[in-house]
This record gives sequence, C-alpha cells and structure tokens, in this order.
Amino acid sequence: MKLEKASRLNNLPPYLFAKIDEMKQKAMEEGVDIIDLGIGDPDLPTPGHIIQRLYEAAKDPANHRYASYNGLRELREAIAKWYERRFQVKLDPESEILPLVGSKEGIGHIPLAFINEGDIVLVPDPGYPVYRAGTVLSGGEPYFMPLLSQNGFLPDLSAISEEIARKAKLMFLNYPNNPTTATASEEFFREVVRFAQKFNIVICHDGAYSEVTFDGYRAPSFLEVEGAKEVGIEFHSLSKTYNMTGWRIGFAVGSREVLANLLRVKTNLDSGIFQAIQYAGIEALTGSEDETLKAVRVYRERRDTLVESLKELGWQPITPKATFYVWIPVPNGCTSMEFVSTLLRKAGIVTTPGVGFGEYGEGFIRVALTVPRERIKEAVERIRTKMPDIKYQKSNIKN
Repeated sequence: MKLEKASRLNNLPPYLFAKIDEMKQKAMEEGVDIIDLGIGDPDLPTPGHIIQRLYEAAKDPANHRYASYNGLRELREAIAKWYERRFQVKLDPESEILPLVGSKEGIGHIPLAFINEGDIVLVPDPGYPVYRAGTVLSGGEPYFMPLLSQNGFLPDLSAISEEIARKAKLMFLNYPNNPTTATASEEFFREVVRFAQKFNIVICHDGAYSEVTFDGYRAPSFLEVEGAKEVGIEFHSLSKTYNMTGWRIGFAVGSREVLANLLRVKTNLDSGIFQAIQYAGIEALTGSEDETLKAVRVYRERRDTLVESLKELGWQPITPKATFYVWIPVPNGCTSMEFVSTLLRKAGIVTTPGVGFGEYGEGFIRVALTVPRERIKEAVERIRTKMPDIKYQKSNIKN
C-alpha cells in the first residue's frame, strides 16, 4: 500500500529534536552518564496538597464521566480569583475564561478558529514550535518576527511592513520567553495593543512562565494593559507554576469573542479536562503558594550556580530574570547544532540548539535548570576538564 501524506506536513519544519534524542540514546547505550539539560520539564514534585485533592476527587464516580468542554464553574471562578489576586485583572468566569487540556491544546487550535488558507500569522523567532506548527496545520503562512539580542529579544513591530500587517490575522507572543528568557514591560504590551487595534489582529500571549521569576522581578500580564482584553487572549498553564506538566491542565482568558470561537474548535476536536484533575487545579490556584515559592528558590540557586560557574570559564550566558532556562551564545565558529553535538560527545551533556526554535535562534543553545544543583555542578566540571579550549569573542549581548 502506498500512502500519500497530506501536503501540509511537508510545510512543518524538520523535527531536529528527534536527532538529539537519537544521539542521546546512542550515548546511553555506550554507557555514558548523561546529564540532560535539554528538557523543559520540572523535576520537582507536584505539591502534596494538590495530589491529595486529586486522590479524593478520583474516588468519586461522578468525576469519571465526560467533563464539560468549558470546565467546572468552580474552576473558572478559581482562575478568576487567581487572576485578580495576581494581576488585578477582573474576568467574567462565564465568558472570559476557558479551561484547556494544557495550554498547548489552545495554542495549537487557535489558528483553526481564525485562519483561512494563505492568511498570515505573526510568529516570534525563536519561539515555541507550536506557534508555527498550529499556523501551518491550519493552512496559514507564518511571518517570522526576529527576536534579536539588540532589541532585548522583543519583536520590532515597526519593522513589519503595512502590507504584511494588514494581511495578518493573529500574533503570537510569549513573555517571560522560551527560549530566550527575555521579559516584556507593560509599555511593550501597550505598543502591541495599539498595533493590534490599528491592523485588526488577534493577540495570543503565552504567559506560561509568569510565576517563575527571580531577584524581585514580577512578570506583568498582557491583560493588565488597557484595551488588551478587547484585542486578544492570554494562555496560562499550571505546568510550570505547580510542577504539573503531565496533568495537562491550563486555560485561556481574555476576549470573550476570541474564546467563544476557540471553544467552537475545542468542542469539535477535543474534550473537557478529567474532572478530578479540575478539582486538583482548583486546589492549586486557591491553596498555599509556599511550594511554588520554594521551587522558584531552587531554580534561582541552580541558575546562580550555572551562570556564575560558566562565566568563570569564560562563557557568556545571559542571566535570566525569569523561566527555568539559560540562553547561552555558542563559541566562535560553531553552529548551535554543532555545539550541542560537541557537548554530548565530549561531556555527556544534553542541551537544546537554538536553531530548533527557529532561524534566529541560531548562535545560541538553551539549557534547562531541571536537574539537581549537584548535577549542574558536575556538568560544569565536565566542561572545565573535557572542553578547556572553548573560546568566545567579546559579546554585545546585554546581560
């Protein structure tokens, strides 16, 4: 039987991470002790009080049936209270909040609600690959907005031609940013709102890392800016804030019109969140924040250990104010994939090449702070002893 795949699959970028997995697997088969700094998946456990709430809810047979598409009223109320407490943004639980099976579900499906064949979507580069993939699978054309170090890894909206802007239907943004770790100010978000109003563009802001912040920095919500709720939505996830990546629970909030159309897609392609997990989500959002604060302290200690140690070796990591990643320029005469391969081959360290997040990620690697501090120290020691010849030129990266 000869299978003919859909042509849209040809427009998806090659899955570079599969090659890294292959390299990692080969090294492990050869007995190499791998230190995996490539996975953006918290190694810290989900707080116990959330697990206990899941256990209690899972024992109730009423929670084993299909859940409603738009989630429990109690969950939407908990999200509204969390948003008001955290960002001073008021949301209507009935029309301005949509629970999701992880924020990835909504991010991947939102283009299906607004994009026709050939429509343009403004996509950050480098960026979370789902922004591009969702665009391509909906028949849209991604227009890449370069995130450059000289602009603080913010897109230059003035560089987007009026012709492109008028054809664009959606814009994806993500701050604090994965992979660059950059942050955005309220003034930048005000500029985004003005741009969206001028060109009638729906803004989709991914705020998944808003609670993983350091040194007194507090990430703003896009919706804090006047007019934002009229032009777009914000995605959030319990994955990073409460170490719940495998639980698959997130939400989108903001424009009721945008959310209503996203819900139409969801009802046709997806399902509601397992109801016991929704009750666990309520516990997460309304319970103590002590475990989240403790996790952030752990990430900060790991960040300091990695960044300070690498600087002592002459490396030039960017010290992040948020996220649990470190964005690191590659040394002279090396591509990001070549450097990732060298780190794995010589030191048994897995990292992620910047080019895996887009063309403008070339020249960087992303390191995840999702292993214990002792393993980070060991990784740096391996670099010191096994890769002493790494050389950097003077960098213009703002740090």
